[in-house]
Amino acid sequence: MKNKIKLLLLLIALLEGPLFAQQPAFRKLNNDIISAAKADSIVTKLMQKGKVTGLCVSVLNDNQPVYTKAFGFKNSQTKELIDTATVFYAASFSKAVFAFLMMELVQEGTIDLDKPLYQYLEKPLPEYDNYKDLAGDDRWKLLTARMCLSHTTGFPNWRFLTPNTADYDANGKLAIYFTPGSRYAYSGEGLTLLQMVIEKITGKSLQQLANEKIFIPVGMGRTAYVWQPSFDNDLADGHDPQEKVLPIKKRTKANAAGSMETTIADYTRFIAYVMQGKGLNKQTKAMMLTPQITINSKYQFPTITDDTTTSNNNIQLSYGLGWGLFNCKYGHAFFKEGHDDGWRHYGVVFPDKKTAIIIMTNSANGEGIFKYLLEELIGDTYTPWKWERYTPYNK
Repeated sequence: MKNKIKLLLLLIALLEGPLFAQQPAFRKLNNDIISAAKADSIVTKLMQKGKVTGLCVSVLNDNQPVYTKAFGFKNSQTKELIDTATVFYAASFSKAVFAFLMMELVQEGTIDLDKPLYQYLEKPLPEYDNYKDLAGDDRWKLLTARMCLSHTTGFPNWRFLTPNTADYDANGKLAIYFTPGSRYAYSGEGLTLLQMVIEKITGKSLQQLANEKIFIPVGMGRTAYVWQPSFDNDLADGHDPQEKVLPIKKRTKANAAGSMETTIADYTRFIAYVMQGKGLNKQTKAMMLTPQITINSKYQFPTITDDTTTSNNNIQLSYGLGWGLFNCKYGHAFFKEGHDDGWRHYGVVFPDKKTAIIIMTNSANGEGIFKYLLEELIGDTYTPWKWERYTPYNK
């Protein structure tokens, strides 16, 4: 069975080869044309100045990839060059794929966005080992799939980051910090809970579901939520701010919030699939990209904070179901980030312009050039880089 799946993925990748037919130039949001050679020059200069070890970038026009390139090194010591099939740790790009998978399951009627999650389980949530910390706080009964996907559960990002408060000594415990559904606070814990529920509902692992619903249909032959031996033949290492190589983590347990490995080619296929309206009907896709909660936090991280701002009101920053959202002169936009030690990624789609950009780096310095890459490659001056803490390097 595994061999048949591998063969099918290979055939899909071959059939979709034309998806990556490169053009000598591409279009910015304002319809200005930029040559591929000019884009190459921009990327390489910014990488050098920003001390970014390796970077992959993809631009889509008319919902199709028109520029997909790899720059720099897999490893700063070996100097082996990255290519578009090089496996990167996807970090929170994992969440975007999982959110799309969940919307497919919502569309099929497998799960209801607003039915309390505990009603799908055989026993109360605190009786599961990972959620015993919630005993005594009945707000777990309010949690729904919609809240998990819109980051409004009240959970911290991760329990080991749970802050102490005047009335709660966290000590690495999981806690609910506000009434679920009432405000935004980015949370990997919420996605992990939803993963547990959907695996129990379907009787299938996340990896199985992703293979069936996304990886095989999209043609993502070098993407998985658990480490695959085939990744060893072409993979990148993460790097710290001094470009020191960090250890590779070969994750054997799937985590919807952050265990996925992928390539720029595969993730571009996924974004094109979303942009082209495949996998979801119009109603479900619209639901996924409809604001669920307004974002008033000063920064995305730390997540549990009372600091607020009105500086993003002009772009109507909000969260949908699995994606960040904003508005600008070019219409609606949806985005997703990826961030972990040695890995920095960002992707934003402007559906009204049928244009998108995806940036993946294996460098802790990657976010320092995101503002410039977005501006110079596609003319995106709207991504809330201050909220993201994408502090630009000093030119």
